[in-house]
Amino acid sequence: MKILARALPVLAGAACIILTGWPAQAQSAVDCRNPVSQVEMTYCAEQDWLEADAALNTVYGLAMAKMRETDGYLPDNLKGAADALRDAQRAWIPYRDKACAAYGYLARGGTLEPQLIYSCRADLTRSRVGELEELAGGLGN
Repeated sequence: MKILARALPVLAGAACIILTGWPAQAQSAVDCRNPVSQVEMTYCAEQDWLEADAALNTVYGLAMAKMRETDGYLPDNLKGAADALRDAQRAWIPYRDKACAAYGYLARGGTLEPQLIYSCRADLTRSRVGELEELAGGLGN
């Protein structure tokens, strides 16, 4: 009990540092054009994935609008473009996540594993963005 009583102030202090945003301030100083440590490389890979994911969300909205437009001029028995895109996207997300988790096994348990996963997610997401851009553009665009 005495050890725990002595450790509580230290743990509380560490929690305050974490909760006050110190790590976020430290991360803002990372130069992703030239990451140095593994922590920085992983952070930058995550940021790359988050940027790709934001682009995915934007272009998905555009592609869905195009599919709804397509459904709008099709006869009832041929409609389904928006549903097909929604279902494809719902299937694609777990595929991406599982494929990248498998890729992470190349460095399973090591500090490189999260970087590999984030990089994989970014690459597959950018590829999907290209596919969705084609749908959003329609034929002839």
